[in-house]
Amino acid sequence: MGREIDLLVNYPRTKRSVDERGASKTEADRAIARKFGREFFDGDRSQGYGGFNYMARFWQPVVPTFREHFALKAGDAVLDVGCAKGFMMHDMAELIPGLVVKGIDVSEYAIANAMPDMKPHVQVADARKLPFPDKSFDIVISVNTIHNLEREECAQSLREIERVARRGAFITVDAYRNADEQRRMEAWNLTAKTMMHVDEWKAFFASVGYTGDYYWFIP
Repeated sequence: MGREIDLLVNYPRTKRSVDERGASKTEADRAIARKFGREFFDGDRSQGYGGFNYMARFWQPVVPTFREHFALKAGDAVLDVGCAKGFMMHDMAELIPGLVVKGIDVSEYAIANAMPDMKPHVQVADARKLPFPDKSFDIVISVNTIHNLEREECAQSLREIERVARRGAFITVDAYRNADEQRRMEAWNLTAKTMMHVDEWKAFFASVGYTGDYYWFIP
């Protein structure tokens, strides 16, 4: 199995109150958010992002960390599983000239509204069945995506990431380390269907044969 490592250490952290957001979420909001349509990306903030727009300050500080960790260079191929509108892909392609970037997302809305330069490189697809041959990519990255599936579906998505990755992978998932973090996670969560203690996640990774790196989203 890979390493527990925070490759998003330079990603800006939210200034929103966790408890305030958690108190405002309803099951109706979660049902709408899990459709991953316009409402989730560009609708009301109670059902998602409240406007999902490109800002260089988010991913540009992160890309150098990916580049160093995976020794990324021109000619390498990277897949983003859960790419949304392709913001991370755009910054990777810009900051690592010659890098081949591809992305998939279950959201037809996100793909239809992807950044113009990324549209040729993204497609609607399911993480449970990636539409690529074995070992198609040097590196596969999936940030806060596979936990949106039920547990066995999440296992299948990890097997798919393992199947298409040649050199390595990195994922982040919703997790907690104690009862207080679990309470906040369950209140904060809009879309995740699989949330576990960090130790449960590690055992889960080992049980499904995932050998990539990983880290946690803990609000």
